[in-house]
Amino acid sequence: MSARALFVVAGIGNGTGTGASAARVFSKAGYSVALIARGADSLNSLAAEIKASGGDAAPFAIPDYKHESISTAFASIKAHWPSTPLRVALFNAGYGVWGSFLSITPSQFQESVDTSIVGAAAFAREAILEFKGNELNAEGKRGTLLFTGATASLRGNTTTSAFSAGKHGLRALSQSLNKEFGKENIHVAHSIIDGGILTDRSKERRNDPSWENNPDVRLSPDSIANAYLYLANQDRSAFTWELDLRPAHEKW
Repeated sequence: MSARALFVVAGIGNGTGTGASAARVFSKAGYSVALIARGADSLNSLAAEIKASGGDAAPFAIPDYKHESISTAFASIKAHWPSTPLRVALFNAGYGVWGSFLSITPSQFQESVDTSIVGAAAFAREAILEFKGNELNAEGKRGTLLFTGATASLRGNTTTSAFSAGKHGLRALSQSLNKEFGKENIHVAHSIIDGGILTDRSKERRNDPSWENNPDVRLSPDSIANAYLYLANQDRSAFTWELDLRPAHEKW
């Protein structure tokens, strides 16, 4: 990139998953990186790591994914980089709750929907408003808005009633935004992550070295991040709305 543009990502977990990998990949591609999440410690650690490797990053911790919190974060980002155009925004946040329908509490169901739908809509609103002020770039677009989905975006299962309701809504939101704002050269894309992702948490939960050490059966967060960079680099003659990413031996 001849001049820095801004990449903002919401949802980085403990810094070992898709959101953190995307931050690193876009930083290496020349973007300044704004990090939004609910965990200040992970945000600060990742921002420090990126800066130590020669990148430009800053953390913006929020208490929740309500509209007011996200709007405040974007205002702080604008104040931190007043002259850097936002070009790519990734909503990677989610609320993972699994269990039988009757075992899931109303508050858990509400948080799943609030994060995956209401929070995503608030994030999208702020990003699109920034994109609309941009000139067309070399790829002929004003910005790229990315959403991380899941197998549950397409089908529910016996333990995914709350999680799938949120992810279905996220996919529908993404499709609607794609239809509406593509006309303004704003690229909206949704990614279905179909399989387990290799993170510190998944390694601890599974405790299965054969799964951990076999890239045929699990997803790499770095590979997902590289797919997101590919989407951001697509030109206006061939926009992808939806990618379906899975490991080679996923039993779908």
